[in-house]
Amino acid sequence: MGELRGTHVPVLLERCLELLAPALDRGDRTIHVDATLGLAGHAEAVLERHPRTVLVGLDRDTEALAHARVRLARFADRVHLEHAVYDELPEVLERLGYPGVDGVLFDLGVSSLQLDAPDRGFAYAQDAPLDMRMDQTRGMTAEEVVNSYSHGELARVLKVYGEERFAGRIASAIVRERERSPITSSARLAELVRESIPAPARRTGGHPAKRTFQALRIEVNRELAALETALPAALDKLNAGGRMVVLSYHSLEDRLTKQALADRVRSKGPVDLPVELPGSGPTFRLLSRGAELAGEAEVAANPRAASVRLRAAVRLDPTPGGPGRTDRERYRRRVRGMHQPGTGSTPGPTVDPEDGRGTDEEGEGT
Repeated sequence: MGELRGTHVPVLLERCLELLAPALDRGDRTIHVDATLGLAGHAEAVLERHPRTVLVGLDRDTEALAHARVRLARFADRVHLEHAVYDELPEVLERLGYPGVDGVLFDLGVSSLQLDAPDRGFAYAQDAPLDMRMDQTRGMTAEEVVNSYSHGELARVLKVYGEERFAGRIASAIVRERERSPITSSARLAELVRESIPAPARRTGGHPAKRTFQALRIEVNRELAALETALPAALDKLNAGGRMVVLSYHSLEDRLTKQALADRVRSKGPVDLPVELPGSGPTFRLLSRGAELAGEAEVAANPRAASVRLRAAVRLDPTPGGPGRTDRERYRRRVRGMHQPGTGSTPGPTVDPEDGRGTDEEGEGT
């Protein structure tokens, strides 16, 4: 293995450690899963802070795993590094003999190693072969996508995964260009995209090819399909009191995260009943109100934190009267109290600032 390529500054490191700590600081041994190990910045900090914690680190990138193995060598007796995509988490845990875990971290998107290595083809600002595979041992490359997909398929990928307004125009330009000769260069693709977008639209929003390269990366690596499977699987594996933290970097990832958590944090029983019906109560509680953003100081020190959205949740204890008492139960008690003599009104439910809908969950540290 050569020298480490790229630099790595873990995003929202202290906040992630703060949220995970209550789950990892208990018992003789706790299990933490870093589902997107990368260059192991978050993982190293977890192992340093929690000497009784065992790490299960997953990554599909063999180069990243090699660097992580060197970085975490001093913790080798309590580290399992696995060449796997995060939707393979249940199979990995079964093979290792861990029926449940106490912490899970997802740090989504492209890693510093992949973005900073020019030969990987992720960066539109550097010329390289159009690869974009996070796992270079298998799968279709971006070159194969741009040269084999139909106009309609290309436009769909760019519109859905890149949220690109000019998806049809870009797809048309790609099809015309590849009829002359195959598109094999990231620089040539970036130039095609730039030429396809009207001049007024190119003046704002960063590099014109940013959304196209994002869309192709997501398509090549099946990122959203894997995430849609991985999030509920990870939630299912958490022990009572276990915590999951997710760092997302674009709206599609954050939307899937929000939906996965929303299904677990709301009661499915009638709100006017004095007690939860068996099996109808929430199984998780949110640890933040809406999505948390990086502060100005962190963004200044680490520009890649500018687009991060953090969401976190804790698995409730199902035992009656235990720490699994939910905010909905407290809300029910307040509602019932309003009908008793001498009681005043109570404040309404909190609001998720993203969509304005009322929720019954109150986050920590908000």
